[in-house]
Amino acid sequence: MIDKLEFFIALANEKHFGRAAEECGISQPTLSAAIRQLEDQLGVMLVQRGSRFQGLTPEGQRVLEWARRIVGDARTMREEMRAARKGLSGHIKIAVIPTALAMLPRITTPFQERHPDVTFSIVSRNSLQVLSMLENLEIDAGITYLENEPLGRVTSVPLYAEQYNLITAAGSPLSDRDSVTWKEVGSLRLCLLTADMQNRRIINHHLAEAGVTAHPTLESNSMIVLFSHVRTGRWASIMPRNVAKSFGFPAEIRMIPITEPQAHHLVGLVATHREPFTPLVSALLHEARVLAEEPEF
Repeated sequence: MIDKLEFFIALANEKHFGRAAEECGISQPTLSAAIRQLEDQLGVMLVQRGSRFQGLTPEGQRVLEWARRIVGDARTMREEMRAARKGLSGHIKIAVIPTALAMLPRITTPFQERHPDVTFSIVSRNSLQVLSMLENLEIDAGITYLENEPLGRVTSVPLYAEQYNLITAAGSPLSDRDSVTWKEVGSLRLCLLTADMQNRRIINHHLAEAGVTAHPTLESNSMIVLFSHVRTGRWASIMPRNVAKSFGFPAEIRMIPITEPQAHHLVGLVATHREPFTPLVSALLHEARVLAEEPEF
């Protein structure tokens, strides 16, 4: 039944029989037959059918909750037995908010040195997508904000607090200042992350507190795109200090703390709360805790 539950989870995630079958590496008729067999075994309809996928039935929604729990436990069991035979090995999938991507090597590098048979896949997603992917068993862990929006039932390890800076070219407005206020920053020609990013919602909030509204002339979901436009001298941006430092700014780029207020927002590693954790997730949580205890971090 485990394989059928995995197919059912894939269908719930993809909301399309063809894409779910492709995700599972099987044909669409095989997927459809497996879902019908699962319905026969459980004695309920799980999927509202028509000419295309129309959603889950109420019973299907409840079975989905059980399926995630059962499949998660089965994966944990398999990983534990593999670790008992071969030591820690396997593949870890992590989704990360854009502003935290630059710090990720501080976790993955020492982890891989300790466990050379473990590989990683890392994708950039917004905070809501990180939590959704965790719930749907699409990733093993995420790095996201911990304080501003509901996290659900997760285990979290606080890593650092974002501190915000004006990033601008030398010779541009405010570039000669040692610090600037949120109100002053609001008057500049800005490039910022897109509105679906929690970082952008945080920035909008602090600008609104200062009595100004952000009207960026360029938006992107990539920090690299923002930095490349700052380097032209025609845009300024607002970036967390750790991100700005990771770019290794040349002399013509200024990084100026934003005060009044000096805002801090906590970022950390999150994993679906379960006991026991898979050996891979347990080791990753341990690595995050080690990093969080470093004084300079």
